[in-house]
Amino acid sequence: MAKSAGPIARSVDVVDQWINERAGVKAFYKQHLSEYWAPKNLNFWYIFGALSLLVLVNQLLTGIFLTMHYKPDAERAFASVEFIMRDVQWGWMIRYMHSTGASLFFVVVYLHMFRALLYGSYKKPRELVWILGVAIFLILMAISFTGYVLPWGQMSFWGAQVIISLFGAVPVIGPELVDWIRGDFLVADSTLNRFFALHVVALPLVLLLLVVLHLAALHEVGSNNPEGVNIKAKKDSQGRPLDAVPFHPYYTVKDIFYAGCFLLIAAFIVFFWPEGGGYFLKPDNFVEADPLVTPEHIPPVWYFTAFYAILQAVPNKLMGVILMGAAVLILFVVPWLDRSPVNSLRYRGWPSKIALGLLVIAFVRLSMLGLSPDASIAEIRFWSVIYFGFFLLMPIWTSIEHTKPVPERITT
Repeated sequence: MAKSAGPIARSVDVVDQWINERAGVKAFYKQHLSEYWAPKNLNFWYIFGALSLLVLVNQLLTGIFLTMHYKPDAERAFASVEFIMRDVQWGWMIRYMHSTGASLFFVVVYLHMFRALLYGSYKKPRELVWILGVAIFLILMAISFTGYVLPWGQMSFWGAQVIISLFGAVPVIGPELVDWIRGDFLVADSTLNRFFALHVVALPLVLLLLVVLHLAALHEVGSNNPEGVNIKAKKDSQGRPLDAVPFHPYYTVKDIFYAGCFLLIAAFIVFFWPEGGGYFLKPDNFVEADPLVTPEHIPPVWYFTAFYAILQAVPNKLMGVILMGAAVLILFVVPWLDRSPVNSLRYRGWPSKIALGLLVIAFVRLSMLGLSPDASIAEIRFWSVIYFGFFLLMPIWTSIEHTKPVPERITT
C-alpha cells in the first residue's frame, strides 16, 4: 500500500499548483523546452544562438558590476577605469570579461548569421526571425560603439570624434545633427554622459526586447535544419513531428557541452590574452584622452572594420556614409532577394556556393583592409563590389541555378 505524501511534499505541491495557476510555469516549460520540437539533425552550426545568449548574460552581469565603480565624467572616467583595474578586488577580471565578451559576442553573432545564409534560415516562414536578428545586430553595433567611448582613452575619444563627424555628411541638417549627438560643440563631458545612458540603460532595454521577440518568432515557426526539410509536414498519431526531438534534454545537453568549451576559450583569452593582440583592446586606449594629440591611425574595433573599409571606397563623404549604411541595411531584404526554391546550400547549385564563398572572402578581406592605414583603395573597391554583388545579383543566380530535389524526410 502506497504511503501518503508527507506534509512538506503536500506543501510543495500546493505552492507549485498556486504558482502554475497564476504564472503558467509548467506550460511555458513544455512549450519552449520539453515539447518544443526541434529537428533531429541540427549540427555544430546551430550552437551559436545559444552561445549568443550566454555572452549576453555575461555582458549584462559584468556591465552591472562595472557601473558600480565607473564615473561618467570626462575628468574622472579614465581614472575610474584604472581604479577598477588596479584597486577593485577582481576588477581587472570583470573588466576584461566585459571587453573580451564584446568581441566574442560579435564572433558568435557573425557565425550565427553565416549559418542562416548557409541553410537559408531567412526564407519563408522565417522572414520575421531574420529581420529581428538583423535589428539585434544593429543595436549591438550601437551598444558596442557607445561602450567603446566610455573608457575615455585616446582611441575612445578620437574614435567618437571620427564616427560622430560622419553624420555631418547628411545634407542640410548635418552640422546640427553632429552637435545634437555630441551634446556640445566638441566631444566632451556631455557626450560621455549621454553615451553612458545609452550604453547602460536605453540600448540594452531595446536589445532585450528584440531578443525576446526573436526567440518568440523562432518558436512560433520552428527551427530550420541543415536539409531544409519542413519537419511539421510529417507527424505521428499524437501530432508530434516524426523528424524531431524535444529541445530538452537533447539540445540543452548539447548546448551546455559547447558552452563549457566556449567558456574555456573565453577564460584563456581573459587570463592570458585580454588585449587580443591589439584587436580587442587598442594600445592607445590605455592612454588618457587628449584632444591635442591625434593618433596616427584611428581604426574602429575589428568587428566594424569591414564597414569602415566600405566607407573609404569612394572619395565623397556622403556617398561613403550611404554605402556603409547600405552594407548593413541590405541584410533586411535578403529573404526577398533569394528566389531559390530550396533552403539549404546542400541542395543548391554551384552559383550559390561560389557566391557565398566570395561573400565570406570579401568580408574577411575588407575587415583586414579596414585595419590597415595603407590599404589600397582599388582593392577596397574591388571587394566592396563583390560584397554588394552578392546581394544585388542574388535574385538572378537563385532563379536560374539548377537545384537538387529536397527529401521529404530528414535523412541524416
